[in-house]
Amino acid sequence: MSVYEIIFKLTLAAILGGLIGLERESLSRPAGLRTYTLVCVGSALAMVVSIDMYFQYYQTVNADPGRIAAQVISGIGFLGAGTIMREGATVRGLTTAAGLWVVACIGLAVGAGLYLPAIATTAVILFVLIYFIRFEHYFTGMREFKGLVMTVKDRPGQIGIIGSILGELGVSIKNIQLTRGDNDDLEIEILIQLPANLSIEQVINELSDLEGLKNIDRLN
Repeated sequence: MSVYEIIFKLTLAAILGGLIGLERESLSRPAGLRTYTLVCVGSALAMVVSIDMYFQYYQTVNADPGRIAAQVISGIGFLGAGTIMREGATVRGLTTAAGLWVVACIGLAVGAGLYLPAIATTAVILFVLIYFIRFEHYFTGMREFKGLVMTVKDRPGQIGIIGSILGELGVSIKNIQLTRGDNDDLEIEILIQLPANLSIEQVINELSDLEGLKNIDRLN
């Protein structure tokens, strides 16, 4: 493998990884342009080293050209895990982690000289990241998790009434926490999942008519 071919492979890997990373960067995701570029270039280099070592030593030892590169696939999981965050009932960063994994695969393909599959995969991934979210909005809507804290007068059936109001709006209750306060007050922290056509302000307006409600706020 010539020096120029190696430089070409690393440059192409940087471009392909950077394109996907740029899309992630534009959405302020935990891993962006630099991270994706580094992962793709590093994966390409791992494959180049694997192939080069195979041709150097295959006559003297039983060399496996994919052995080093194979560790990239498993090793990238540690990096991807660092981009996944749990916020209440919501898990964020899965798409970014999956993107890092597939970018590593693209780098391996470039390093192996599979330029057309690498370029085609990059195009498909960019299409998925940019346009599938629009399909998701159109067909199913993006359901959001929101938090509310309410202070109500402690009366029998209050939780049931709140649940009925939310149910009529198509809102799902994902978590609820009750804290008894002073003067027979009950503080309710509730995590809800909103349908696509409903805002948190509309939910608050509907709950504002609840009898015995003293205060209602959004949770940051």
